Amino acid sequence: MKRIFNGRVKIVIIIALLLSIGLTVAASALKVDVPGLVVKSVLEPLRAGANALTTQAEHLYSYAFRYEALVAENEELKQKLAEMEDDARAADALARENDRLRAVVQMQQQREDFKMVDANVIGWASNDWTSTFTINKDARAGIKVGQCVVTANQEVVGLVTEVGIGYSTFKSILDSSLEISAIIASSGYNGMVQGGYATGVENMLRMNYLPSEAVIRNRDQVVTAGSTVYPRDLILGYVADAGFDETGVAKYAILKPAVDLGSLEQVFVLTDFATE
Repeated sequence: MKRIFNGRVKIVIIIALLLSIGLTVAASALKVDVPGLVVKSVLEPLRAGANALTTQAEHLYSYAFRYEALVAENEELKQKLAEMEDDARAADALARENDRLRAVVQMQQQREDFKMVDANVIGWASNDWTSTFTINKDARAGIKVGQCVVTANQEVVGLVTEVGIGYSTFKSILDSSLEISAIIASSGYNGMVQGGYATGVENMLRMNYLPSEAVIRNRDQVVTAGSTVYPRDLILGYVADAGFDETGVAKYAILKPAVDLGSLEQVFVLTDFATE
């Protein structure tokens, strides 16, 4: 055991001598003292590591600051975009309202006999055979069952079928139960217009009982013939197709409705008008 210990001591002494000689040679070559070289050898890596950590920390801080700034800028841009979209929607709504007001003024000038109640659409229901709308006016405004509903552009929308408390319901012209006496404006041919659900032609109208000799052209305008329910010359739709009916004796025409029911916002219920 003593012999082993002495061997380890010798190895340590030899390593220490070699390090001492190496440091002395290095110090002589670099012209610094041995303690200075030792300090420099130990501290220089530590200093380099500290500098590297400081630089990395600065980069991370800079990245975090830029990220927070970008997040804040993104939120600000989102807010501005939302405000611009709100302004655009308000401008569109105002433009539509102005268009309706001009059309109403024109209708009142052309149809001085019309007495109307304006109402806003608050609901819409439809299935394979019926199409109904709900509006925000009732009997207190003069609305009754059986009154005609139109747009500001004198387009037929439907017929009032129910009057409740604070609301009324009307069937649209697409409802298969409505039949309206009509005329092809350019030729004067008479027929009956019915909701297209009865024929399986979705969102279209069908004009029946036209004479077999009738000349029917695409885009011909079809208007009301006039009755105690529907005033004369209200617009129903435009011819999109035509043919002979099942009997082969009479013709029919498929009409595209004049009114876009999917975009209805405001309608007018005709509470009174002059009949011929």
